[in-house]
Amino acid sequence: MNETVDVAIVGAGPYGLSLAAHLRSAGVSHRQFGVPLNLWRTAMPRGMYLKSQGFASNLSDPHASHTLEKFCRETGRAYADIGIPVSLETFLEYGAWFERHHAPDVEQVLVEDVRSVGDHYELELTDGRSATARNVVIATGVEHFTRVPDVLAQLPAHLASHSSAHVDLGVFRDREVAVVGSGQSALETAALLRESGASVRIIARASDIVWNGLPPTDDKSLRRRLREPEAGLGSGWATWFYSEHPDLFRRLPVSTRVRLARTAMGPAGAWWLRERVDGRIPMLLDRQLDWADPTGDRLRLGLRRGGETTTLTLDHIISATGYRPDLGRLPFISPELRGRVGTLDRAPRVDPGYQSTVPGLYFIGPAVTPTFGPVMRFVYGADHAARAVTGRISPARERRAFALPGVGR
Repeated sequence: MNETVDVAIVGAGPYGLSLAAHLRSAGVSHRQFGVPLNLWRTAMPRGMYLKSQGFASNLSDPHASHTLEKFCRETGRAYADIGIPVSLETFLEYGAWFERHHAPDVEQVLVEDVRSVGDHYELELTDGRSATARNVVIATGVEHFTRVPDVLAQLPAHLASHSSAHVDLGVFRDREVAVVGSGQSALETAALLRESGASVRIIARASDIVWNGLPPTDDKSLRRRLREPEAGLGSGWATWFYSEHPDLFRRLPVSTRVRLARTAMGPAGAWWLRERVDGRIPMLLDRQLDWADPTGDRLRLGLRRGGETTTLTLDHIISATGYRPDLGRLPFISPELRGRVGTLDRAPRVDPGYQSTVPGLYFIGPAVTPTFGPVMRFVYGADHAARAVTGRISPARERRAFALPGVGR
């Protein structure tokens, strides 16, 4: 029997699992579809570490009962709120532990189509089944939003790829590889390539690599704490604002939000990564990719700097150039439904409760960065999103009792 539930959650990453935890606690009937933390398992390289500090890497449940700290304590893993990088392996194990306690009913099947039918939604699943719900929350992360420079976009996969295409960078052992980008993904990909036996270099438009400073110490002076408060996404007042007040970010002028969504929290490497990159990996900085020419099993690149172009020949190039939200790239939303969703810089436009311009259709996570700001690109933003959506959808008696706190540790 295909019973209509209050909410269908499409996606089972940090945002989807956090929302399921809150809906379950509030007694809201729901079904959740997706492979838990699938993107983290299939699109991030082994040996990776999260850039977020320990305290900022928690999935969200209503009472903060299943934090990363508690998981590490129970499993004997090293942990610190600040200063000990969180490995991908630890985060995946933590996510599975959180799922068992707060989202045990995830249906590990993908959604093929979402469409609006009268006062509810119908979802077609890849196993041939269907589901109906009064509300749908899209929580699919960045899976569909990869960015690749235009000059590389049409190259064959054996010559060019996005960083999300690789779990095992050891396949590039003894090969010449270039990584495009200057942020954490590019720098860590390059470090892992080098440590896997590849000959690697970094190509970036930036004229210099930016590195985050060392984490604050316990004896940080009051004056420094006031000058540079510590928050989920890092230090400083601007970062504190992005981290703790997505609700206020949403009130900024549209043009300001769009600009900050693209530029705030710009490319930078984590402090702990620097010794694995600086002086160890050649960098071609202040370079533009001018052209790319496949020549059999090799690739020739034209790199422009000012008015001069130089040529580089290699085996493969990896674009670690991030992601950009785009409603049009979510293929499982029916064209008719997608056409009714208002957009902001090509991303879904949502209200304070994350509801789109189509009643009952919600978006959370990176898809709404232009509305709620940079925190939506990080696990840290899941708490705000899960609480806000649950408060909007839960029954009236729950909604009256709900008080949305600021995002905190």
